[in-house]
Amino acid sequence: MKLVYTIAFFLFLSFQVSSQDGLERIIVEKYYISDENDKTVDGDGGELPAGSVTYRVYIDMLPGYIFQAVFGVVEHELKIATTTRFFNNEDRGNRHPVYTRNQAQNNTVMLDSWLSVGAGMKDYAGVLKIYDTGENTIVNADGVLQNHDADAGIPISIQDGVVLAPSEPVTVVGFFDTDLSVFDDANEGPIPTIVSTRNGAWSALNGSKGPDSTANIVLLGQFTTDGEFEFEMNIQIRNEATLGVETYVARDPLENQVQRNDLIYPDSTTAVKEQLIDLSDQVRIFPNPTTGHITVQIDDQIPVAGANNSYRLIALDGSTLRKGKIADHSTALEFDHLLPGMYILSLELGNTYQYKGKIVVTQ
Repeated sequence: MKLVYTIAFFLFLSFQVSSQDGLERIIVEKYYISDENDKTVDGDGGELPAGSVTYRVYIDMLPGYIFQAVFGVVEHELKIATTTRFFNNEDRGNRHPVYTRNQAQNNTVMLDSWLSVGAGMKDYAGVLKIYDTGENTIVNADGVLQNHDADAGIPISIQDGVVLAPSEPVTVVGFFDTDLSVFDDANEGPIPTIVSTRNGAWSALNGSKGPDSTANIVLLGQFTTDGEFEFEMNIQIRNEATLGVETYVARDPLENQVQRNDLIYPDSTTAVKEQLIDLSDQVRIFPNPTTGHITVQIDDQIPVAGANNSYRLIALDGSTLRKGKIADHSTALEFDHLLPGMYILSLELGNTYQYKGKIVVTQ
């Protein structure tokens, strides 16, 4: 049966396109850092070493794209590893986030390690904490998960990184059952812990997109460990308009594949872009709707000096129509000869800040 599933997966590889630009970046978010208080529920949730870091890994795609698979094949290894063990909650732990919101309130369920194609728990999508509004934040029933370590950014007791939204189920192909036992509801197994395959994948058979179609960020997994965390992944995404499949690999690209440094963690590129700060409330675009001439106004408190400030105008099919530099807090942009419709303006400032907003072009 394993062979049949693997051949079915390889069919994804047969519809490649030469243009590959739908993958914006891989994001590694430090979701939470545990402390001694969290150990008070070890008897229910399983032993969680103080200082354990919960990492969330996301794929950020252009609008109009869907995530298909994280894969390993003969030429390209898929690896997820830690120098110690991954923490698995022994109360509600599972290989995938299938616990309910009520169950997430108990002990350390929210820190369980798992693979995903968008879900953060049952009926809820996982989102970057900076994109969480803070509404209906989960209140832990045991008085734990309250640590406010600055290295983890926004505390999960304020913005828990889940929003009510449907998510696709995870389909695993090619792995033996024992390959993924390190994510079961037990904290056992070898040290270091390594999941590695050259013949398997986890995927969304129907494709998966982010709960916010403009940001289009999909959660791929959550991993908690007190050791050194690393991964090497290969990714497939698809353009919904053209149906073209794009393949990105960590190393040694073959024909119609693109190498991406951020598919390896830790990596200097990944470390810089680990948590870009969202500028939704610090950027104004006007007039909007527009005939094609707009002004981008950035809050004076946001630094714009330097060379790494750029914009992109993106069509809803994911293609980049215009791109250029942002040099000041107020920048006039002219987008001539655009057809009436909706577009996405994406800004990135100094590898620190980002903004994505919709622009409506009229006659």
